[in-house]
Parts: sequence; C-alpha cells; structure tokens
Amino acid sequence: MVRAWIDANSKGFSLSTITLTRWTELRDAYRRKELRQALYGNDDGPLRDCLLNLHGTEHRDRRRLENRLFRREVFEHWEYDVLGPAVSSILAPFVAAGEGDLVNIGYRLAMNLTATIAGLDVDPADPTQTDTVHRLTSKLSEGATMAHSTRDRDELLREVEAAFDELDNDLLQPAIAARGGGECPRHDVLSVLLANEDKLGLTHEMVLREIGFYLQAGAHSTANALVHSFDLLFHWLPSQAMTPADAAEDLELLQRVVHEGLRLWPASPVALRRATAACDVTAGISVDEGDLVEFDLMSANRDPDIFGTDANDFNPNRSLPDGIPLWGNSFGGGIHTCIGQELDGGVPPDENSIGRPLYGTVAIMLKALLDDGFVPDAHRPPEELRSSTRAHHGNYWVTRTSTQGEHVNG
Repeated sequence: MVRAWIDANSKGFSLSTITLTRWTELRDAYRRKELRQALYGNDDGPLRDCLLNLHGTEHRDRRRLENRLFRREVFEHWEYDVLGPAVSSILAPFVAAGEGDLVNIGYRLAMNLTATIAGLDVDPADPTQTDTVHRLTSKLSEGATMAHSTRDRDELLREVEAAFDELDNDLLQPAIAARGGGECPRHDVLSVLLANEDKLGLTHEMVLREIGFYLQAGAHSTANALVHSFDLLFHWLPSQAMTPADAAEDLELLQRVVHEGLRLWPASPVALRRATAACDVTAGISVDEGDLVEFDLMSANRDPDIFGTDANDFNPNRSLPDGIPLWGNSFGGGIHTCIGQELDGGVPPDENSIGRPLYGTVAIMLKALLDDGFVPDAHRPPEELRSSTRAHHGNYWVTRTSTQGEHVNG
C-alpha cells in the first residue's frame, strides 16, 4: 500500500527507493537533514503545511514555538490534573455497562486530552460532545493514515475535508473566540499559534490543519498503544503468576509494558522520506535527489543485534544497551521526533528526576482499566482493522469482573 502511495504521489521525482531495516541504519538516516517527510502528502494531503510535514526553517520556527508547551511541568499538569479527572468521566458509562470496545474506549480517553492540548474546549462529561469529537478524530486519523488505507483515496479525501469543515465551525472558531483572537493566551497549541500568526505567516486554514493534526495524532497513536499494551499484558501475566490486580499496583511495570508494546507495534510500521539533495544515508548507502527512503520500523524495532535473540517476543523487563530507547524507533527520530513522546510514554524512572514521576498517559489509562476490573472478553475475540494495512485492531471487546473474578454483566 505504501508502494501505491509512492506511485500516486511521485510527481516527476525519481522512483528509486531503498528500504532500511536495521537499527543503526534508521538511527543514521533520521539524522540526515536532506531527507524530507514524504508519507503524508506534502502538497495536497490533509496534513499539508502542518508541523509533521514542514521542513527546514519553517519546521524549525514552528517547532521552537510549540516546544514551549511540551515541558516537564506542563506534562505533569496534563497527566495529573487533566487526564486523571477525565478518565473517570469517560470510563463511567462502560463501567456501568460492564463491557465495551477498547478501541472506542481508547480513542475517547485519548482524544479529550489531545483536544485540551490542541486548544479545543471540550467537556469529557458531555456525552454528545464526546461523540462528536470521537467521530471527527476517527475520520481525521483515517485521513492521516491514508498511505496505508485500502479505501478509494478521492472518496476518503472528501470525507476528511468535510470533517475539517465541521471541526472548524463547531469547535475551532468558538475556541478562537474564547481566546479573544490570541489576546487571552492559555497553555495550548491554539493559543501559541494565534499569538504568532503574523510571525509564522499562518492562515486560518493552516491553523485548522495544525489543530486537526494534534487532535488526531495524539488520539490515534495513544488509542492504538493502549489496545496493544492491554492485549500483550494479558497474554503475559499467566507466565508471571501475576493477576491484573497485581499489575495495577505497579505503575513502573505498566510503563515498561507500554514501552515494550510500542516497540513491537509502532503506530506506523514505516516512515518515508524523500531526498532533497544527494547524500549518504548511512554507511554504504547513498541516494540522489528525489530518491525515496523507507524506514522499516517494525524490522528495526526487532533487530536482534540490538534487542537480543528474543527481539520478537514481549518482555517488559528487557535490558538494553545504553542509548537505546525502550520503545525502539516508535517515536521517530531526528527533527521529527514525536513532540508528545514524554506525554504518551512518560519518562523512565530515574533517581535524579525532579518533581512527580511521569508514567505517561497510556500507562495511566491502562491502570484505570485494570482498577475497574476490565479483562479481554473471552466470547468476542479481537478483529483487525480491515480498512488499513497497518496492524491495528478494528475492535477489541473487554468485559468487567468483580473483585471475586466474576463477570459483572453475567
């Protein structure tokens, strides 16, 4: 499917493509400033001219401004003060029902936080508003992952543009009005953009796409990480003679579960770059201007030279060489390293850390599910997402158990 995306969007560039599969190859290639983002339709895709697609000085200037939000003290506020209260409100109807689709639950948990970060004023306790944001976020995520979609591209683009229109009219414009056009700044992306519109040369449409990007990117990757982590944990617990309740009491373990899940199942299985000039990508591999470089994250994250002979196995207690992230390449690298990496995955415990520990939003959500007694539904096995070639779940049913292990809903 990525090959089809390349063919449809080459626009006169060379179609010479190399694929990198080893850890050291990806590490070197991420550092090459000559390689530009190429997976998300730089010129005509739904994420054109947003941070993800910018390159060079444009990317540097916008990233510097938005980086001001992504500081440790702000992460603490989001994790402890924003996410915590929202989780209870969002899980409440599923707790009452005794069951739910974890894909749906994951999106709802993640999108309220990412909406707050983006600058959209949503109330997680409002079910109608939550339904609307969920529907829009899902559609924008489908557009962002268009390179791996099995659907007709033109039809999907029309649906995504309609979602952007609804996002603009119903959520973005009221949020702008509430901020006085940038005169009432808050700690969110929208406030930063409004305060720097002239400096960055931003149009309203560019602000809209940037807010849409933040809304879907955090929700999509977080929701998928939550489902994979939950699934991997429940397959692993019996081998450790541990119960879900035991795991729920160990947030450091849950964080390692999330990191290992991210390594094995990155939100995007590949990254794609186009060379803006001839360069050496890594030792022994060179490209010409216009050539494409595909980063095979799935293979590099399971490189036995780095992750051991059991690299394909789930092991949250894995020991790695110094300098190797526990999550592999799943947050990217170089200038396009995920700006929300520490929000999603937290910061591994360090005795020298200052402030409250950051376990990451996925680990906090995973603990909440365990605390509420959710387990995989043995009668409804998970199904893969059929509209994409990415390894994501289409649904993953969970059910609640009481403290005695009996199913709440019978």
